[in-house]
Amino acid sequence: MRLAFLGTPDFALTTLRRLVAAGHEIACVYSQPPAPRGRGQTLKASPVHAYALDQGLIVRTPASMRDPGEVFAFEALELDAAVVVAFGQILPGEVLDAPVFGAFNLHGSLLPRWRGAAPIQRAIMAGDAVTGVEVMRMTQGLDEGPILASETLRIGPLDTAGAIFERMADIGAELMARTLAAVERGEAVETPQSEDGVTYAKKIRPKEARIDWTRPGIEVDGKIRGLSPFPGAWFQLPTDKGPVRVKAQLSAFEDVAIEDRAGTPGQVLDDRLLVATGQGAVRLLRVQREGRGPQDAEVFLRGSAVAAGVTLG
Repeated sequence: MRLAFLGTPDFALTTLRRLVAAGHEIACVYSQPPAPRGRGQTLKASPVHAYALDQGLIVRTPASMRDPGEVFAFEALELDAAVVVAFGQILPGEVLDAPVFGAFNLHGSLLPRWRGAAPIQRAIMAGDAVTGVEVMRMTQGLDEGPILASETLRIGPLDTAGAIFERMADIGAELMARTLAAVERGEAVETPQSEDGVTYAKKIRPKEARIDWTRPGIEVDGKIRGLSPFPGAWFQLPTDKGPVRVKAQLSAFEDVAIEDRAGTPGQVLDDRLLVATGQGAVRLLRVQREGRGPQDAEVFLRGSAVAAGVTLG
């Protein structure tokens, strides 16, 4: 099939690689414009953009797909279908309707639960035990289109958003490849979404990342794992030189009676980073001190001992 691919991060790149390997003709790749990255804040192409250039594919990085010139250029591609994976822009109706078979989106949840920008993170933060990845026909409504294919994934007690992203990217790439083949053969079946159980996965805001130790431990644990590795849930560790920001990258909830240990929210209860919360405690398993890489808790504690009784901010 003659396709346009619209995507930006590594999650999307997995699907693009699979479609190239399947022999589809990629008429054009669309990605978000290069953005400042790293300590030097130099402009850097997205993973999808960089890969497409390396493969000799045509790349466009429009600031807005609603620009009339971009719409005209897209229509001129004379596409069979468009594939959209974590592109980062809302597409106008003219773009969705231009390809012969339409536009198909790979979405990281079991719709209609978690429509929107951050379905994987929100599922973990909400304590969901199950999530999934689906291929959906794109319509003007936010993630409201009919479903063509679906795979379910279990969220384990130590799964982070990063771990789910990796598993989902591989599964989703195969799902999209199979779905396009079915569309081409005229065998694809579209199932309308249920009107019940609709929830929305709002974009993660920076202010959400700070840990509130007064919240129940199960909620704190979900936030830590849901925001790992990025942007990373963080707290302040008191030191002789003042508070230092530390990101918690992995944790486990422990349903312990805090009252028996005289703990208050944020207080460290032992010498292995068990931290009291509003209900139960959270054991920090992997952390990242500001300006350094992630470390397992036992490695971190060798260089930054945190004694029982210390209160984290």
